Parts: sequence; C-alpha cells; structure tokens
Amino acid sequence: MPLALLALAIGAFGIGTTEFVILGLLPQVADGFGVSVPTAGYLVTGYALGVVAGAPLMTVLGTKVSRRRMLMLLMGLFIVGNLVSALAPVFAVMLVGRVIASLAHGAFFGIGSVVAAGLVAPEKKAGAIAMMFTGLTVANVVGVPLGTFVGQGAGWRTTFVAVAALGVLGLLGVARLVPEMPRPEGVRLRHEVAAFRNVQVILAMAMTVLGFGGVFAAVTYIAPMMTDVAGYAEGSVTWLLVLFGVGMVAGNLAGGRFADRGLMPMLCTALGSLAAVLMLFTLTAHNKVSAAATIFLIGALGFATVPPLQKRVLDQASGAPTLASAVNIGAFNLGNALAAWLGGLVISAGLGYTSPNWVGGALAASALVLAVVSGRLERRDDARPGPAPAVSAPEEAPARVAAGRD
Repeated sequence: MPLALLALAIGAFGIGTTEFVILGLLPQVADGFGVSVPTAGYLVTGYALGVVAGAPLMTVLGTKVSRRRMLMLLMGLFIVGNLVSALAPVFAVMLVGRVIASLAHGAFFGIGSVVAAGLVAPEKKAGAIAMMFTGLTVANVVGVPLGTFVGQGAGWRTTFVAVAALGVLGLLGVARLVPEMPRPEGVRLRHEVAAFRNVQVILAMAMTVLGFGGVFAAVTYIAPMMTDVAGYAEGSVTWLLVLFGVGMVAGNLAGGRFADRGLMPMLCTALGSLAAVLMLFTLTAHNKVSAAATIFLIGALGFATVPPLQKRVLDQASGAPTLASAVNIGAFNLGNALAAWLGGLVISAGLGYTSPNWVGGALAASALVLAVVSGRLERRDDARPGPAPAVSAPEEAPARVAAGRD
C-alpha cells in the first residue's frame, strides 16, 4: 500500500478522535461552562449536522482545486475548529468550533476515498479505502479512550489541543506523501450533481443510512444497557467501547479485503449478519460474556459494510465521484442521528433498554432488502441487449441502388 494512505489514515484518526471523544468529556465541559449535560450534548448534535451539511458544501467549494490541495485545506479547517474549541471562553464559541471542525469531516473522507482508490490497481480499491478508514476505527480504540483519560486528568481543553496537533501531523503527511491528483479534465459541477440521477447511487446511500444506522441504534444506548441489563459496573463501559472499536478495525479491514473479491456478495452477507446479531443482542445483553462478544460482532459487521458501500458509490458515479462520495459520508452521520432518535423513542415508550436492538435489526434488514434490489437491477441492466449497430453509409448505397433497379 502506498505511503500516501498512511497520511490519509492519520487525518482520519484525528477526525475520528474529535468526533467521539466529546462523549466521554461532556460532564467536564458542562461543568466548565456552567451548563447542563443535555445542553452540552448540543456539541454532539451540532457536529453531526455539520458533517451532513459540510460534506456537499465543502466538496462543491473545492471543485476548482486539486484533490491534494483540498485535503490540505480541509485539515487546516479541522485544526482551526479544534483550537477554537480548546480556547473557547463561552459555550457558544465552543459550539462554533465544533461545527467548524465538522465541516471538514465529510469532504475529507469523501475526497480521501477517491484519492485512496486512485492510488492502487482497480482490484485493490476497496482495500485502499478500508486502509484510510482504519484511522477512524483505530481512533475508537486508542484516540477516544486516551483523549478521555487526558481530558479527565489534565482538563478537556488539553484534549482538544492534542487533537489539533494530530491535525497538524495529518496536514504535513498529506502535503508530503499524497501525490498531486488534479481533477479529471472536462468534469464540472453539473457532472457531479448528475451522478445523483443514477438510481444505484441513491440506493447505495440509502443502504448507508439504514445499514450503519442500525449499528448506532444499539451503540448509542450501550451504557445503560450494559449497566442496567448486563450488570456491568459503570467503569467497564469504557472497555466495552474499546472492544467495540477493536471489532470496527477488524471488520473494516475484512470488508475491504472481501469487497475487492465480490462487492455485492460481501455487502449482503455483512448486512444480513448484522441484522441477525442486532436482534440477538436483545437476548445476549442479559449476560456479561455474551453481551461483550455481541458488542465486538456489531462493531465488526457494522464496519465491514463501510468499504463496500463507499466503493459502491464510487463505482456507480465513476465519471464524477467526488461529490457523491462526500455525500455518502454525510449519509453515515444521518443514519446515526436517525437511529439514535428512533432508539430513544422505543425506550421512552417503556419497551426497555434492549428495545433499540430491534430497531437496529430492522434498519439493517431494510438495508439488506435494498442491496438485493440493487443487485437485481444491476443484473437486469447488464442482461439488457444494447442498441443494434447502425449501418454505415457505404453499405447503404448499394442497397438503394439495387432497390432502384428492382
């Protein structure tokens, strides 16, 4: 794998850390600004909405810039956002900093996916995308727990300064290791937008929302589920999330490897298995050992869908993939927000802390249905005969002469 993928993975590590580390620091941030924990939760919501909005916005703004330079600009934006959060004098300023950092998220992964796929042979594209996303998955194993530990000991502002430093490292890596890759000649914004008229692109994005949303329906409420249902102590939740992150790393690498061999079979297998495991989590959550094993499987199967889904969008929008790729990253976050909301509804309805697992299973199963539909449409289109070849003018002339003689 090219060293440029390492630079992309470092940037992904920083982005993944800043996205999730706030979850472990909300009480400290709330105390620091004198606001309630639910109010501090807007830092999570604001970031997610910024990713959804920023993915297409930043990609469109970068249509006139080479991909390498745009990646550098995005890392610069990420650094500024985290420094604003670290130095914020009031809560509103920190919220602004979170939104600034989030604007880089979707476009970095979207453009980075295109760059990563362009660095390797066609049969290794999904593996290259997975290598970049490894930075995001490792962030959940190393970056988030370490950032939480530093924040609780040295103050949450120190954590965001450290994350900004990771952004500097990522920026230098992109500048030094990623080759200059200008946009293809003749590709304009209208070509990027036209990709959304392809039903396969829309189906892939819908699979992203539903499939990965299924993961977050369960994981969002994993803390009360593990303490109240499985019987874990509160301090054990951090290590269970690390176990979830280890599963994400393993699933991401496996998903990239097997998607290069057969993308749609890999995607259908992962989605079907994910739906089954999420539904079984309703039962396995009552035992500590089986709950831990299931958490690992959810992380593995959930992230096994990421490389094939991202490559599916790139393949179906191959002529102008950058905008579609970035919007698909926003779709992951849209799915997270939707699933967390639906999971909260069923808990509020009195169905218990394990009820979001049924929601997650239903979402993943819906994504599987769309994958089957997408595959059938593709096979139908491949089997459809093309137009008959046109008869050239030199061949038509003798026929007309013969007809005249007759």
